[in-house]
Amino acid sequence: MLTVNFKLLPVDSGNRVLDVGCGEGRHSYEVCRLNHCALCALDMDFQCVRKTRYVLLHMDSQRVSKGYWNVMRADALSLPFKDASFDRIICSEVLEHVADDELGIRELVRVLKPGGAMAITVPTYLTETVYWTLDQDYYNHPGGHVRKYKTQELLRSLARNHMAIYAIHHEHAFHSIYWLLRCIFRLKNEEARIPALYFKLLEWHILTKSRFISLMERILNFVFPKSVVIYARKL
Repeated sequence: MLTVNFKLLPVDSGNRVLDVGCGEGRHSYEVCRLNHCALCALDMDFQCVRKTRYVLLHMDSQRVSKGYWNVMRADALSLPFKDASFDRIICSEVLEHVADDELGIRELVRVLKPGGAMAITVPTYLTETVYWTLDQDYYNHPGGHVRKYKTQELLRSLARNHMAIYAIHHEHAFHSIYWLLRCIFRLKNEEARIPALYFKLLEWHILTKSRFISLMERILNFVFPKSVVIYARKL
């Protein structure tokens, strides 16, 4: 499941791409599949780094990957790269976790080349407010969300750091419903039947790529999206 739309963040042949907070590598896989580029995926979580590396190695063995890649464990607040090292940066669902998001944005901008493009995604303010109200376990745990974002606040922060916004999208309304159900039935209740059944529907949608279901989600993205995606270019 991709949050970033690579039609809005095109990866060209020869680009150097950074996936900050890659998680289990969903965007990294797509970058390697799309074009002949050089990818660096990083995360603080050692298990995420291992899983991303394993899948990228499998892609290489199946000759699916078109580019070169590296996976490392590193801190988004202190990126181990020189200034202006990358043509494209992906930072998906990361800033809501870090202690100093302003520093995180400055680091992203620092390692992006002038004219380079970046996609940043964060949870929407509405969904976060609802989930935080329903169940404190949604945020009150190690590695949980430490802040909620209003879109305008994030836009102003990017502008202060010399980034020009060129697109804003909203995504994953169906996942908003899933986490709503999880919070209603309590996050720690892993056996709750209704969220489990709904999760199976999400899996079916991802596997089948039903056009009708995808259309329904695009409509719902105007009402109750899970994520806001901001596309910006460095001035």
